[in-house]
Amino acid sequence: MSEFAIENLSRRNFLQGSAGLTLGFCLPALATAAGGPGKAADGIVGASNFEPNAFLRIGADNTVTVFSKHLEMGQGTYTGLATIVADELDADWKTVRVEAAAADAKRYNNLLWGPAQGTGGSTAMANSWEQMRKAGAAGRAMLVSAAALKWNVQASEISVRDGVVRHAATKRSATFGQLAALAAAQAVPGEVTLKDPKDFRLIGKQANRKDSVDKTNGKAQFTQDVHLPGMLVALVAHPPRFGATVKSFDAGRAKAVRGVVDVVQIPQGVAVLAKDTWSAKKGRDALGVSWDESAAFKLGSDDILAQYKELAKTPGLVAKQIGDSTAAFTKAAKVVRASFDFPYLAHAAMEPMNCVIRLTADGCEVWNGEQMHTGDQYALAALFGLKVEQVKINTLYAGGSFGRRASKDSDYVLEAAQIVKAIAGKAPVKLVWLREDDMRAGYFRPLFHHAMEAALDGSGNITAWRHRLVGQSIVAGSPFEKMLVKDGVDAVSVEGAANLPYAIPNLTVELHTPTNIMVPVLWWRSVGSSHTAYSTETFFDELAAAAGKDPVALRLELLAEHPRHAGVLKLAAEKAGWGTTLKSGKAGERRGRGIAVHESFNSYVAQVAEVTVKADGTIKVDRVVCAVDCGVAINPDNIRAQVEGSVGFALSAALHGEITLREGRVEQGNFDSYPSLHIGEMPAVEVHIVASTKAPTGIGEPGVPSVAPAVANAIAAATGKRCYRLPFRPADLLA
Repeated sequence: MSEFAIENLSRRNFLQGSAGLTLGFCLPALATAAGGPGKAADGIVGASNFEPNAFLRIGADNTVTVFSKHLEMGQGTYTGLATIVADELDADWKTVRVEAAAADAKRYNNLLWGPAQGTGGSTAMANSWEQMRKAGAAGRAMLVSAAALKWNVQASEISVRDGVVRHAATKRSATFGQLAALAAAQAVPGEVTLKDPKDFRLIGKQANRKDSVDKTNGKAQFTQDVHLPGMLVALVAHPPRFGATVKSFDAGRAKAVRGVVDVVQIPQGVAVLAKDTWSAKKGRDALGVSWDESAAFKLGSDDILAQYKELAKTPGLVAKQIGDSTAAFTKAAKVVRASFDFPYLAHAAMEPMNCVIRLTADGCEVWNGEQMHTGDQYALAALFGLKVEQVKINTLYAGGSFGRRASKDSDYVLEAAQIVKAIAGKAPVKLVWLREDDMRAGYFRPLFHHAMEAALDGSGNITAWRHRLVGQSIVAGSPFEKMLVKDGVDAVSVEGAANLPYAIPNLTVELHTPTNIMVPVLWWRSVGSSHTAYSTETFFDELAAAAGKDPVALRLELLAEHPRHAGVLKLAAEKAGWGTTLKSGKAGERRGRGIAVHESFNSYVAQVAEVTVKADGTIKVDRVVCAVDCGVAINPDNIRAQVEGSVGFALSAALHGEITLREGRVEQGNFDSYPSLHIGEMPAVEVHIVASTKAPTGIGEPGVPSVAPAVANAIAAATGKRCYRLPFRPADLLA
């Protein structure tokens, strides 16, 4: 996502609840972008050019509630946001709870996206850091002010710790709850003093996750847990080829299935509504849909790739140009060329797509693991002819996403809404996608082809670098196009390539974006970097070998202007024992060590992989050592968990992941044909976090990109063979 400067919080309006203290914060410039000053949802009128943003509530029972404007989908957002607030507030961590905030872009916008609420691009902590610190600090100041007034003492003489306000000289104390009502009557401070980082008691320390207990005892609410009175469950028969439409179907056969209540045609296919999921599935199986495939997409993956390779032979739109690459190539002592192929990939989150929608005379209500609040609100309002504020979204936990729930066009949410509309809102509807629906109906990480060449001089220096990418645009035709496509170049397609950190005097990056491919695509964990990091980092290793130089030393030589890249690179190499000899494997086995470094979402990650290649070409990743620089480490244990999970996620794709099309039909349907990493394949993972005072950046995605290239470089070190396509194939190492 495009990033905007975080607005300073210069003024605040306070919102008083019946049982305690609620704080609201105002964002300069945002209110103007969102339509100017107005009235808050609770009736409090905001100051000129400001709208309130409420993040904190302190109850009379001492409960501290932090409102999360971001989705918790396993990445630890609830814990991170609560940690920031609680530290500045000096709350007792045991009393802190987290609730999903309302879907309201005027109060809960993502500060890095502009006037829109949503979670993605590893922005949750980055955009909330200052905002949530000030939320906690202001709450603390108001509690202190209340105590000073009550005890008739100076505020400077009061201390706060673990949810208790104290005055040492008079030995008086009061809990947050005891002071809540009086604190609500205090003036909201125009400015607050934030803690010196040396005084942090939760940030950078171990704070137990706020979602773990409910997720282990069954109390956590996911979309599948929603059961409304009279609710129907819907399954949709989607076309087997993208672009196909319904020709005919037998609703009578489906309705003959016990439990089936209705069958309706919608733009996405045919929906079967039943009293439960199993009945809906059996009814769908009985439909006998006939499809009109006259306008359907019928190319296979091989056909698409062949088309891409032809395009790569011609110049594309220039995404980055430094110096004169053409001239440099004419003077080269050596030219190295390589091409790389990347398949479509499914997100394959634990929880497939689902959504509950109820339509009433007052508006539309949604229950969902909601990731793109504002976009979905506008889409639903347009479909039902409602005002945006009439679309209420109840954000639940999501069982993973990896980009899938951040739908650029609200696809599965609108599918549920189309069903509700087709039955005239006579019942709430829970849309359920089975695993096969989730894997075959889209949306996928785009298939890409990269063509690369580099020039070396007589001393082995890289004098020119040309990188040509071919693949579908994720944002074309979406609301994000205006922001992310410039002069025909989709920034998402070339991220990680157009901002190559190495000091190469002549560099050209070009892009071809085919428009005749009808396969629906979407951001996938780490987005463009999921393929650009692989091509750039494995190609760089190949150049180091051609120059006869150590790949770490050559990287450091060309990263003089990028100290954070160099910092994680050196740390990972040191912790992995770079340069030492690996212990030999069994007879017929070859072992190797490889490295890669990459920046994505303003975080820097280097990884060293140790692999064993067996005699039959199969690969075992034994160890991955990670160095991470993501600014202030709010929850270090969560950072480690995210990076460990990223390693497993990336290896699933590198070793197994591939969505293939045959004559336009997706061949995979479940984990038997699209396997994830098995526990026995998971390597030992070490995560080393760089100490930093810089503002925190993302960690949900940046651990993914450099895993596969580190493994590929280790394979090359072990076997001398380069891997130019993913997933890795044993046959490529035996050829």
